[in-house]
Amino acid sequence: MKDRKPGGKNGRIRYVKVGILIECLTLAVVFGIHLMQRQAVKESAVSEEAEGDYIKWVDFNVTVDALDAAYQCGLDAHENGIEVDWIELLAWAACRNGGEFGKNDPARIKEQYAGIKDGETSIGELTKELTYYSYYLEAYTAVLGGYMGEYQVRAASEADTEPQEDAGAVEADEEEDAGTGEEEEWETRYGLKVFSPIAKGFPYSDYDDFGASRSYGYKRVHLGHDMTGQIGTPIICVESGYVEAIGWNQYGGWRIGIRSFDKKRYYYYAHLLQNYPYAEGLEEGSIVTAGDVIGYLGHTGYSTTENVNNIEVPHLHFGIQLIFDESQKEGNNEIWIDCYQIVQFLRKNQSKAQKVEGTKEWKRVEEWRDPNAENNST
Repeated sequence: MKDRKPGGKNGRIRYVKVGILIECLTLAVVFGIHLMQRQAVKESAVSEEAEGDYIKWVDFNVTVDALDAAYQCGLDAHENGIEVDWIELLAWAACRNGGEFGKNDPARIKEQYAGIKDGETSIGELTKELTYYSYYLEAYTAVLGGYMGEYQVRAASEADTEPQEDAGAVEADEEEDAGTGEEEEWETRYGLKVFSPIAKGFPYSDYDDFGASRSYGYKRVHLGHDMTGQIGTPIICVESGYVEAIGWNQYGGWRIGIRSFDKKRYYYYAHLLQNYPYAEGLEEGSIVTAGDVIGYLGHTGYSTTENVNNIEVPHLHFGIQLIFDESQKEGNNEIWIDCYQIVQFLRKNQSKAQKVEGTKEWKRVEEWRDPNAENNST
């Protein structure tokens, strides 16, 4: 048998295999370092919170299926007077899985809730020995704290609207309209009181793009979620709150920043429509109600000059910032979470809008009251 020359076909194959092996080992090392860094940041955040300091970092990795499972349990708990909150169930699950949710977690959440409902255990018993439970509970409450609760829908308006999925518990409530003196019937409901950022019936496409690279101005990561849609699509207020920022930003173009009433969440809506970005009458300090139309989808931004379309593809940039201390609002300590799974969850609750004849405006169809908005408007 002839000797093969060094560097022949077999030699090249061995060289390629060695190269692939080295590359795989390098990636494994880099990934391991990344995981250790994330764990170190998480443990640092937990220890700081435990010491009485505010939380510095949140990885929100709850899946849409886990959110839905906990939500359904929350509805059932309210209806049957069970003392457990849906966020408590999610915080329990996070402790069991290190904050990384998988396909089995929704079933685990339902199973544990069933035990609580049957009186076999309680949320206190389940969590009393979980070291990081208080951290996850505070962190997840900051994310989801305003999402479930009581609201009112005017019964007379229901004939013109389609019922929302999972509307929740309903109670009749007759009130006298202060402006007309006429009696109007409102239904008090309990359930999801936040909405998708895109109006019902308007198509859009999206994927989980949180952390993708961006280069305009400087190299950075994408700290939000892009929802590609048609120019002029009505943009909906996700949660009731007040307008904290409105106007031009060279990165976001025409944008709105809305703060929740508990001040924990800051919702950022960017790249709004050229020439007509906002709903009529909106200004800094305005009280807005979940489900209201607040603006219109466009592609403004990436310019120091106002009202310029420098974004190639029309889309809404939607972001959620968590604020545990006001020093985190702007600067190097900002906490923006990956809100892709939240947006998928909110598809179950979209606000229907209709065109106001003779104007450029769109308004919500369903008449809806949020006690938080009414209490904060006085």
